[in-house]
Parts: sequence; structure tokens; C-alpha cells
Amino acid sequence: MAVDPRTAVVLFSGGQDSTVCLAWALARYAHVETLGFDYGQRHRIELDCRLTVRAELARQFPHWGARLGEDHLLDLSLLGQISDTALTADRAIELQANGLPNTFVPGRNLLFLGFAATLAYRRSASVLVGGMCETDYSGYPDCRDNTLKALQVALSLGLDTPMTLETPLMFLTKADTWALSQQLGGDALNALIAEHTHTCYLGERGQRHPWGHGCGHCPACALRARGHAEWLARGAA
Repeated sequence: MAVDPRTAVVLFSGGQDSTVCLAWALARYAHVETLGFDYGQRHRIELDCRLTVRAELARQFPHWGARLGEDHLLDLSLLGQISDTALTADRAIELQANGLPNTFVPGRNLLFLGFAATLAYRRSASVLVGGMCETDYSGYPDCRDNTLKALQVALSLGLDTPMTLETPLMFLTKADTWALSQQLGGDALNALIAEHTHTCYLGERGQRHPWGHGCGHCPACALRARGHAEWLARGAA
């Protein structure tokens, strides 16, 4: 596969999905930078995990390490101040009257991608990569393909420069995501993901499950565990 000379900025939280997206981008683009957000998230431990994941990717996959550029972390604590959700406050996770779980942070991805595009413009990057998915997800409206296609148009018009928004996981199940990481980096990448990434909404790192660390029962852990089991059932073990 020919290497795309463009620079990509990956929205990188330190979770499974964003790590697969980072590997996907490193396999395609000549230069890849990462961007994280501190928005007062309850599972802030992911911000520590992301640095370890970056370091392990560069160490275990030196051909990718040569393409891995600068990391950026933006303080978006204002989002936590105006959001009353189970991701930004110590509340029980439950469904709301509108059918969405109260882990939905309104406008989060819209805000993230706006800042990512601003950073990309300054860094002479023209590709944004995010782990949004509407196939095996919690129903967040800002993860839908139509939302992100519309945003790509708005960002390109607003910056007066073409901005490509890549979402490689958009139509993949969680099992498919495990399969994609296997395809990209084999057993080593999946082992790295299970050991070093963080997806649990409650921020728990204590127990190590076959699919990774987490409480095992929040929506993020449930999706990850089910996807891992489905992937193994395909004969990946």
C-alpha cells in the first residue's frame, strides 16, 4: 500500500477505538500527530494511558514510530462545567427520557473536531481521524456518519481548505474492530490494546479481563467484552 504524503491528526483518547484508529493512520499516512482532550472526564485515567500507548506503539512497531509525530493535549474543562452527565460527574449510569444513556456529553464530538481542525490547520495537516462509530455504539447522535459528513463540509468551508474526516470504525462492530487491529498489527497490537488502553467509563484499572482493564459492567466495558467474545468465536483464538 502506497503511503499517503498528507499529515493526519488522530483524535486519541487512549481507548481501544482511538488506538486502532491511530494504528490505522500510521499504516497509511507519512506523518501522524495525536490530539487528546481533558474535559473533566470521570475516566481521566485515559489521559495517562494514552502516553503509554503511544510509547508502546513506537517501541513495538518502529516502522510506525518513524511516522508518529507530536502529541497535543487541550484543556477543554469548560465542557465538563456545562455538562451534567455520568461521564463528567459521579452519577449512576442510566437511560434518560430521550432514550440516550446519560453518558452522552452533548456537543462533545462537534467541539472536539472543531478544535482538531483548528490544530490541523496550524500544523499543515488536512486529515482528521476519529473513532466514531454508529454500528456498535450507545446511540450518540454526534457519532453518526451523516453528522460527521456534514461537519466535514462545514469545517472545509469554514477553513477555506479541504479537510478530510476519516472514521475507519464507522460501520464496524466491536468484533470487527478487534479483527481490524489484528489485521494491522497482529497479536502484538491486540495484546498492547488489551494491556495498555483504557475504555471503562468508571476509570477502573484494577481487574484485567481478557479484553482489557475495566469495571466489566459499564456500557463501554460491556461493548468491549461482547465484541472480544464475538471476535474469539470467529476462530481468532
